[in-house]
Parts: sequence; C-alpha cells; structure tokens
Amino acid sequence: MSEFLLIHGSCHGAWCWHRVIPALEALGHTARAIDLPGHGRDRTPAAKVTLDLYADAILNALSGPTIVVGHSMAGYPITAAAEKDPSHISALVYLCAYAPASGQSLADMRRAGPRQPLAGAIQVDAARVTFAFDPAQANALFYHDCDAQSQTLAQLCLCPQPILPQETPLTLTKRSQDLSRHYIRCLEDRAIPPEYQEGMAAGFAPDHVSTLPASHSPFLSMPEALAARLNAIATEAGV
Repeated sequence: MSEFLLIHGSCHGAWCWHRVIPALEALGHTARAIDLPGHGRDRTPAAKVTLDLYADAILNALSGPTIVVGHSMAGYPITAAAEKDPSHISALVYLCAYAPASGQSLADMRRAGPRQPLAGAIQVDAARVTFAFDPAQANALFYHDCDAQSQTLAQLCLCPQPILPQETPLTLTKRSQDLSRHYIRCLEDRAIPPEYQEGMAAGFAPDHVSTLPASHSPFLSMPEALAARLNAIATEAGV
C-alpha cells in the first residue's frame, strides 16, 4: 500500500490529523504527520521560520515514495518541497489548499480571492511576525461541522502563524508540476471560498479533482471519508 505524509495548515500542527492516521492505517496504508517549524511542538522561533525551512522539514521526513498531503496554506510548503527535490514524492494532494500561482505568495493569492472571509478574524501581533485567528470566530470559520470535542481540541492547540512564509513568492517548474497532482475541494468551506478552490483546481487534470461536503477541517469532521478519498487517490495514482 502507500506511504502518506500529512502537512497541516496555518496555526495548526500534526495534532489535527489524529483521526485520519488510524483511518488510513485501517485501509492498509502507512501515515505520518509532522509539525512544521514554529508549529505544534516544534520550538523554532517564529522570526526564523521561512518557506524554505518548511520545505526542508517536509523533505527531511521523506525516506521513500510518499504521497504528500497539504491542507490549506500547506499547499505552498508541499509545492516548495517538490521544487527542491521531488525524488521521494509520488503525488501531491491539495486538501482545500492554496495551489500556488507561479511568482505569487500565499498572501498574494489570499488577497486576490473572490471573497475575504478571514479578513475580520486575523489578528497580527505587534511586531508583525505572526498572526492568530480570533478564538471567538474560529469554530464558525473552520470547525462548524465538527463535534464539540474536536472544537475544544482545536481551540486548545491552535498556535501563532509565522507571517514570512506566507509572504514569500514561489516560482513553479516542471519539478512540481509534472508530479501526479490532486485537489480535494471542500464544498462547505468558510475559510477558502469553494468557488476559489474550484478556480485553483481548474489547472489540475479533471479526474484528479474531487469534492467532500465538508468544512475547512475534514480531518476532524469526516476523517473516514477523507481517508477513503486519499485511498482512492493512491489507487488512481498507482502508488
């Protein structure tokens, strides 16, 4: 079966995949999640966190052919990793994620979106090194279809998000674009507008785009359905 590496989005950590990993293992796969630098249990100072450091952390976690899944902002780190060294990446999966536009940063893409649902929830620190999400708005934005236990876990585990990686443009080449690339759109997403996801997925092969009737956090609200979708991608990719 396949090896999966699961990469979290803004303000999250490896913890958010705790329901998906056993669901993938039940299907016969091997799955791991890591904390990106400055997230979760990783103590890299936020001021030193870069997109390049994110990419290195992903590459350092690979030891053989691996399907790399990126949620939300992690569309940039997984693509950056593939641009540096695609040799151990068998497929890239963008889970309601930013699929990078060449020459643009994630922040550029967010500002170019058709709607700005996060605008009133982003709280930038005084030094302008990190931002966080307003706790009072987090459940409605990210976890509206999740159970109360998952909502509580998320509120306890969310961390500040280093800004610099999201303000760093990424240039795309065949190193990432020639890989097997897949997009999973979340139709009830209140963070990245579903219509924006549809536009970003337009550059993918039509049979590599699928949907889930989920919020921005299907890893918490429907882990088994997400695992089944990842299993289908592994089968389709021949990995």
